[in-house]
Order: sequence, then structure tokens, then C-alpha cells
Amino acid sequence: MPDAKYKSGFAAIVGRPNVGKSTLMNHLVGQKIAITSSKPQTTRNRIQTVYTDERGQIVFLDTPGVHKAKNRLGEYMDLVAERTLEEADVILWLTEPVDYIGKGEQLIAQKLSRVKVPVILVMNKIDTVDKSRAAACLDNYRNLCRFDETAAVSAMKGTGLDELIEVIYRYLPYGQPFYDEETVTNETMRDIAAEIVREKALRCLNDEIPHGIAVTIEKMHEREDGSGICDIEAVIICERESHKGIIIGKNGSMLRRIGTSARIDIEKMMEMKVNLKLWVKVRRDWRDNDTMIRSFGYRRKDIG
Repeated sequence: MPDAKYKSGFAAIVGRPNVGKSTLMNHLVGQKIAITSSKPQTTRNRIQTVYTDERGQIVFLDTPGVHKAKNRLGEYMDLVAERTLEEADVILWLTEPVDYIGKGEQLIAQKLSRVKVPVILVMNKIDTVDKSRAAACLDNYRNLCRFDETAAVSAMKGTGLDELIEVIYRYLPYGQPFYDEETVTNETMRDIAAEIVREKALRCLNDEIPHGIAVTIEKMHEREDGSGICDIEAVIICERESHKGIIIGKNGSMLRRIGTSARIDIEKMMEMKVNLKLWVKVRRDWRDNDTMIRSFGYRRKDIG
């Protein structure tokens, strides 16, 4: 049982789209849980991961990037982010060392000005600037919003993370762990497999189609013949017939590329061989359809 000095609590990671929230969380827990890509709004649901050591337990809540919603899916994502801030014991505001603070950061500052829990400003990509530039950027943020402490990290290179963990523990309450010490995430393998397929689609397609794709896992089961192979059938959802052709590619070349890349990561996660089959279906304007948003895995439990 943990002693009287054991701490446990929730740390929400918030920041504008594409600032590196998912990369940071993956490095903090030492395992790939949240998908990453160069496209904004890659994370759509709140993803929960767990860090445990002898000092206590930190439950990280990775939120969708705070942004001005343009459709029903965007409204959902924004609500998820706001609800997460309300539930956290401490908030990590992930930023970059930039000279100009845009409307996205100003929107986050407005939201954080209303919270009543400690805010830690975490400057990511610190390896890309010198110390004087970093200090000047930090002053810009001080003029924008109140925060209780600062930390400097490179999520991509994994530097400064031990120091960040130490800072987080300072602000967590004492208490019992929420999960056993072996737990890394509350996401199921099915959820993570779907997200891996979506990540590979985003990476392979680059800017060829808009960001309006989703992935559902139709079947996922291990064969009973003792072969150690898991059969997975997944569907990539897009909004236009023209997008479907791009995703499939000439003679199925793009779909095979997505599937091969996804299968490698899923096999690493599951530690077994995977037979992955992909299909593509069109669901017009699904991002503005509440029923389809829910059916594609954007969960009401994330927003209460």
C-alpha cells in the first residue's frame, strides 16, 4: 500500500493544435498511445494514460487541440477539452518558443484564466532555440496569462521530462492510486488499433484530402488454431467519393501502403502477428452528423 507521502491526481495537457501534446504524453508514459501527425486536430477524443513510480501516480489527460470549431465534430472536440480542464488537479499548458502569440494561444489563455487549479507552462521544442530566445518567449506568455510554474522540454527528443514529472508532483494531492501500477492507459486495443490506422492514413495521404476521415474496427479476434495471428478488419470513413479514390490509390497502392504501415505498429502493440484488412466507405458530411460522430467512436463519456 502507498505511504502517507504518496501522491495521485490528474494532469490535463492543453495547447493549440499540432503543438506536440500527444508526442509529449507518449514519451512521458514510455509507450505510444496517442497518435501523432503533422496535421492539426489529430487527437479527437480525450486519451487517458497513467504514469506510476515510487512517488505516486499521474493520470495524464491528452485533450484535442483548443480551436475555433467549424463543424459539429469541432464543437465536440472543444467541449471535451473544456470538460477535461474542469476535472484536472493540475494543467500543463504546452506551448512553443515563438515570438508572436496568435489567436489560438490567446483563446487558451482566456480559458485558463477561469480555472482554479495550478497551471504549469511547458515550453516544448526548447531544443530549437537558444536560452536568450527562450527567455524572451517566456516573457511573452507571462504577459498573456497567469501560470504557477514553468518547464522546458523537447517532447520529440525526450529531454526535460524527468524535471517536468518532478514539477507535476509538487502540485498533486496526496492520495491512493487510481489504477494498479501495471496500467498504462484506459484505451482498449481496439481503440488504439483504429487510431493507428487513422494516423497512418493521415501520414501517407499528406495534404491530398481534407482532415475528414475516421476509422472503425469492424472485427478483431485472435485465431483459435494456435497460430498466434489476430485478424482485424477496419474501415476508413471519408466524406467524398473523390476522397475514396485517393485513399485507395491506383490499383489499391495507397490503401496497401496505409495497411502495411499500420500493421507494423499494431503488431508491436499487440506483440503478435496481425492480418489487417482495410476498406474505404463514404459517409457524406459525417463531421456535422451527431449520430455518425458517436458511431465512429467519439464518446459521450468524454464530455459527461
